[in-house]
Amino acid sequence: MEERYSIRGGNPLTGTVTISGAKNAVLPAVAAAILTADDCIIENVPQIEDINVMTGVLRAMGATAEWRGPNSLLINCANLHTFVAPSELVVRNRASFLVMGALLGRFHEAACCPPGGDVIGQRPLDVHLAGFAALGARVERRDDKFWAQAKTLTGARVFMDYPSNMGTENLLMAAALAEGHTTIKNAAAEPEVACLATMLNEMGARVSGAGSNTIEIDGVPELHGARHAIIPDRIEAGTFAVAAAITQGELTLESMSCDHLDALIFKLREAGVEVRPDGDRLTVRGRTNMDSVNVQALPYPGFATDLQAAVGTLLTQARGVSVVYERVYENRLLYVGELRKMGAEIVVAGTTAIISGPVGLVGSGVRALDIRCGAALVLAGLAARGTTEVSDIWHLDRGYERFESKLQGVGAEITRVSGAA
Repeated sequence: MEERYSIRGGNPLTGTVTISGAKNAVLPAVAAAILTADDCIIENVPQIEDINVMTGVLRAMGATAEWRGPNSLLINCANLHTFVAPSELVVRNRASFLVMGALLGRFHEAACCPPGGDVIGQRPLDVHLAGFAALGARVERRDDKFWAQAKTLTGARVFMDYPSNMGTENLLMAAALAEGHTTIKNAAAEPEVACLATMLNEMGARVSGAGSNTIEIDGVPELHGARHAIIPDRIEAGTFAVAAAITQGELTLESMSCDHLDALIFKLREAGVEVRPDGDRLTVRGRTNMDSVNVQALPYPGFATDLQAAVGTLLTQARGVSVVYERVYENRLLYVGELRKMGAEIVVAGTTAIISGPVGLVGSGVRALDIRCGAALVLAGLAARGTTEVSDIWHLDRGYERFESKLQGVGAEITRVSGAA
């Protein structure tokens, strides 16, 4: 039976929230386990639906994937019996396409259908496939699947048309076992890419420069197992930071990396929110009168597109006119229509949102259209007068670990309910 959130707004959130491991770092780490026949133990793994789907992809190909504790995952890919990813699972999670680079690197053969995931705009696979071809693979489309095959993979100098984080991760995994040296130019610089490079190096790879736009890889003959800890989820941390600001509360976020949130911290301060970084802790205190700001979502280290909806929601409470420019995904402003149901005054022109505030948000029935839209609507509900019902929260289950219980722990009136609204 479909579940939804029922939120009664108006409570300032106060207390401490422990940030979980990064969803977007775990998914490539799971794929990287394919590169060896040894055990890989991944720690600080959030128990969310996207991880269940990704491990399901590996199990369908013959791997073992077992929880060894609340947030510890053991994966062994010694007995894979196919190089074809299961389409019925791949269409549920875009990150499933990451098995292509790992399978190609270890076995020189891989097949996968185009992946699913949030419908937030075109995310072409060209950069993945062009990278595989540059390493010497023959890439073709057969029916519903992409196939990549190579007798040998050879290091190459690769320029990516776009700094795609998944494209960079796929190429990293394929190049780790290629013969010779690979240089990736215009690579994605996200912390999650650097986290994958750390895991590969722990497995015996020779990767340098990850976290910058140029990555160097010296191929090695084989990789071994490793124990790898996932970085904190900067998007979850950012979501709770905005929750403190929009409810005029005060939250301390623990077990996180402040360095990964520079763009958000800068914008919150510009709006007048009090933000105090302290090592792996961040304290955020909201204020009654916030100032309007302009925000531009860009690839890292720019402002994260995954936090654009959350900050757009916050800016409905700021004085004056704010402008949000989405430069990554053309459909990332779909949440605006749902916010308007709650009284938001937002005009959309292409990939730009013009937000007038402050407005008094009113509880309403709204729908989570994707993970980040769902988070933004929860934030709106926390600040709104009355009760907000957010449907299709299965999106949130894909990306946030124990979301409602963490919110309840800091004073939110939010419950998960089933049945008709």
